[in-house]
Amino acid sequence: MNGLAILAIVMIILLVAYKVYGTYLEKTWGVDEKAQTPAYKYEDGVDFVPTSKFEVFTHQFSSIAGAGPITGPIIALMFGWVPALIWIVVGGIFFGAVQDFGALYASVKNEGKSMGMIIEQYVGKTGRKMFMLFCWLFTLLVIAAFVDIVAGTFNGFPVDAAGKVVKNTINGSVASISLLFIVAALAFGLFTHYFKPSAKLQFVVGLVLFVVIMVLGTYVPVMASRNVWIFVIFAYIFAASVTPMWLLMEPRDYLSTFLFVGMIIAAVVGVLIANPTMNSQAFVGFEVNGSYIFPTLFVTIACGAVSGFHSLVSSGTSSKLVKNEKDMKLVGYGSMLLEALLATVALVVASAVLKDMPAGSTPFQTFAYGVNSFLSTLGLPTRFVNCFIAMALSALALTSLDSVARIGRMSWQELFVDDKEQSPFMKFITNKHVATLITLLGGYVLCIGGYQNIWPLFGAANQLLSALVLISLSVFLKVTGRKGFMLWIPMTIMLVVTLSSLGLSIYKIISAWMLTGTIDFATSGLQLIIAILLVVLGVIVAFYDLKKLKKA
Repeated sequence: MNGLAILAIVMIILLVAYKVYGTYLEKTWGVDEKAQTPAYKYEDGVDFVPTSKFEVFTHQFSSIAGAGPITGPIIALMFGWVPALIWIVVGGIFFGAVQDFGALYASVKNEGKSMGMIIEQYVGKTGRKMFMLFCWLFTLLVIAAFVDIVAGTFNGFPVDAAGKVVKNTINGSVASISLLFIVAALAFGLFTHYFKPSAKLQFVVGLVLFVVIMVLGTYVPVMASRNVWIFVIFAYIFAASVTPMWLLMEPRDYLSTFLFVGMIIAAVVGVLIANPTMNSQAFVGFEVNGSYIFPTLFVTIACGAVSGFHSLVSSGTSSKLVKNEKDMKLVGYGSMLLEALLATVALVVASAVLKDMPAGSTPFQTFAYGVNSFLSTLGLPTRFVNCFIAMALSALALTSLDSVARIGRMSWQELFVDDKEQSPFMKFITNKHVATLITLLGGYVLCIGGYQNIWPLFGAANQLLSALVLISLSVFLKVTGRKGFMLWIPMTIMLVVTLSSLGLSIYKIISAWMLTGTIDFATSGLQLIIAILLVVLGVIVAFYDLKKLKKA
């Protein structure tokens, strides 16, 4: 099958879905472009900041487009590209985009409240507390996994297959570009905040900054070890969590969008030039290497189809930036469809070059090799292309990290929200700086063992979160007299899929424990504890939500 034809068909389907189904949801739920949004009502210059539609879109897309849209589809190729593609398209249109748009809509209609506070309003305080604890634990998984991934990408002195430390200047260049991005974001944020440039001038300045950063960073690498970068990354996401949105996160997301869009364009152009064939099998089987297509496929491809994390971004940060309700379809529904397109591009690229990759290659390496090989005919400098693709991939994870650090801090704070006056101790642990430190400390503890030890739980936890959000949105829509039937099938499927996946994980760990008589706490033991906690919390939240939905 021709990869170019598949990509063209998917692009058309996604555009039609945005125009038809996205507009249908907008009209069915009701969007009032004259209503005052929370960004204006509670404007504080920190979290609530009226922001242009394009900037909110760049923040939303940059935050949700983590490593998942690349890694998930490529890993899912073990079942064949056909089932992976079907899940990306169907999941993206009817599951993920609906959830992201719904969470943004519900939050904007409820004074910019997060999903947890919305659950309290429409379900009850116990449901809210259990949901916020679930969210906070989930953010620790994301922080641990993505910090480890990014630090590995920046590592200037990795260990090769023979166990020898080698010098990797490409990684050093990627790290250099990332540091320059942070510095440039601060300068760009101050420029836009105080000088209020027009959209065109803002675009030109951003583009010039982007080009300078890429060229300078590519040829002036910053060399440091993985452990050093772990602490640098934690320092950065601490700052991102506590500083005003306009100063760091918004401008960084704006500049990063040049990277992401450039990567997508580069990949699409590469596919146009190479006109690749889908060299991997269309369908391998229902069982591959001990993993069954159900539920494995549906938790492997999370970002790109449906991801619970997206709802935390929609209701945690983006809803506080939207300055007009009519912007919500582009920000919520549109950004998810663009991510589905990115997942499709990754699937096509990987399927074309997978047979040429050495054993043990990572999804990032496979994707970067494919795009670079496709673009080689244009005569572009190989080092620059390698740095560009590697930087774009690491930025996908880094922009999710700064958002999840902020969301984790908010989840911790909201976990202890009470109508009564807080004690001095409660005020202390919910202070934004202390709450951030507690959250990052939890992420660091999980990070010590490496992302391989917690990644199996990340997908299932992420998808269980999406199931809980879809059920909660159904309650909100039902209680407020809005139609929510379009969520019933997605929420049921995701609940069954994720509880099955987590149940299998628990069964496998316990079976291995019983067989050997020992368990490594740093790996399997930690996985077991987190998996059980997630299942218990997920079932409790689902019970309260479904009980309220039935009553409504």
